[in-house]
Amino acid sequence: MDNLYTVLITAVTVLGSASAFRFYERKMEKKREDEFQYRYDCRDRITKLEALLEESSKEKDELRKMVLNLSVELATLRTKIELLENTKK
Repeated sequence: MDNLYTVLITAVTVLGSASAFRFYERKMEKKREDEFQYRYDCRDRITKLEALLEESSKEKDELRKMVLNLSVELATLRTKIELLENTKK
């Protein structure tokens, strides 16, 4: 009779251990998948942010050129105005 209890307890323990192992194995796999998903999301966001940064840098350079061109035009117009005012006197 004692042998029967020992066998039953051993069987329950083995089955319980196998179930627990599968549970923790699935839990670890889910955690790994979540980490990979987080990495992929971060990689995508970084790529988008780099593209936005490059685009804004190009836009800033274009605006800087426009300001320089406008400054040159303003200086030219001021010179013309001064010449016109001097010829009227």
